[in-house]
Amino acid sequence: MKDKVVSVDQMRRSDAYTIEHFVPGKELMYRAAQGVFDSYDGWAGRSIAIVTGGGNNGGDGYALAGILKNQGIEPVVYRVSDKLSDDGLYYLEIATDLGVPVRNFDEETDFSGYDVIVDCILGTGFKGEVRGKAADAIKAINASDAYVISVDINSGMNGDTGEAHLAVMSDLTVSIGYYKQGLFKGDADKYIGKLTNVDIGIVLID
Repeated sequence: MKDKVVSVDQMRRSDAYTIEHFVPGKELMYRAAQGVFDSYDGWAGRSIAIVTGGGNNGGDGYALAGILKNQGIEPVVYRVSDKLSDDGLYYLEIATDLGVPVRNFDEETDFSGYDVIVDCILGTGFKGEVRGKAADAIKAINASDAYVISVDINSGMNGDTGEAHLAVMSDLTVSIGYYKQGLFKGDADKYIGKLTNVDIGIVLID
């Protein structure tokens, strides 16, 4: 069941159902971040940037920052958006209290010094063309020589069709809950290196 491929809408409804009846959103966010941490064994001794957007995908990044910090690893967070979900704010405050540097991404930001970049900018619900700071951040990530990990989906990719005008080029994409259809369609093969999925306890509904 955990390898089932779902649409973005089915995933969204299943996520909401699980939060309403079984598992709080903050706990699901933590499980997602822990799943990303466990999916890669090269954290130690590396310089790490986590690039976050304004939705729950960004929240996963803040939660991951706290997990890394508690493991003695020193990430730096770059915010692409001033917006933040309530659960994302919760984990941002934890990361900040732990001493994780949180910086605003701008046109001067240079990722060339990082060994690992975690892409938490845009989630599976994104459609269309990326613009503004998010587009600049994606271009900066793609211009780096870092090992790139995309959380849930490569930012800029359509979660249902796999289409992308501009998207993050990942070495590893860690799908959360269930694989989304777009991870196997459209332009996905051009953008995704290795693909894995982590089960965080989401109850799937039709």
